[in-house]
Amino acid sequence: MRIRPSHRVPLGLILVSAGLYAEDAREIVRKSVELDQTNWVRMKDYTWTARSAERHLDSRGQVKSEDREAWETLIFDGQPYRRLLERHGAPLSPAEQRKEQEKLDKSVAKLQRETPDQKQHRLAEYEKDRRREREFLREIPDAYDLRLKEEKHVDGRAVWVIAGTPKPGYQARSRDAKALSKICGELWIDQRTYQWVRLEAETTDTISFVVFLARLNPGAKLVFEQARVNEDLWLPRRMLMRGTGRLGLIKKIAMEDEVDWSNYRKFQVDSRIVDSRE
Repeated sequence: MRIRPSHRVPLGLILVSAGLYAEDAREIVRKSVELDQTNWVRMKDYTWTARSAERHLDSRGQVKSEDREAWETLIFDGQPYRRLLERHGAPLSPAEQRKEQEKLDKSVAKLQRETPDQKQHRLAEYEKDRRREREFLREIPDAYDLRLKEEKHVDGRAVWVIAGTPKPGYQARSRDAKALSKICGELWIDQRTYQWVRLEAETTDTISFVVFLARLNPGAKLVFEQARVNEDLWLPRRMLMRGTGRLGLIKKIAMEDEVDWSNYRKFQVDSRIVDSRE
């Protein structure tokens, strides 16, 4: 079909528009990553409850065993403490509850014996470790070719769905960011707040974890969801990871891990550490 002159669009305009479109997707992701960094810092001021399910799968991908736990994360003198609530899908027995309380008492007593210098050093190290855990995500806008795939609505809120594929030849600036070259996926980003609503990722190559002597095979999938805690803060709501791999040199694994977070509560700075023996 012949295009009439009045309908022609200059090639230069098409190229400029395409460039702006790509830049928009990159800028949206950049803003969302910076907000995620802020959320991660502020999360240390909250307590929450979490439930996990670890499922082992057979060769057909069917669940052959499952282990469930629940715990509460508390804040004591700036330090998070994880108190177990359920083991193997059942509430703790009275004896197990006493053991958990004894562990809590020991942790509290240790904090109370700290000198001011020891406390300052502990909190500084804790903050440095927390920031390092997610610092590699800042490389996402540079490490990926990003495109605005579509728009959707989640819980009545408009979101952008942005697809990302690793840039060939990208040189990661940090050790943790090296794995990004083996992962592709989508980010669902709230259009009003630029917060992450959902992340879907899939491994495209084998990823090794030296610390755990483990390898994750290509095709492993991750779904991560966040929820709004207040107007400007979004925190984790659900994580689901499913894949196959190997532990050590021999043991093959096929697993599905799911974690749900809930009941976020702002920690009050003026709260006092209380030893149960007082």
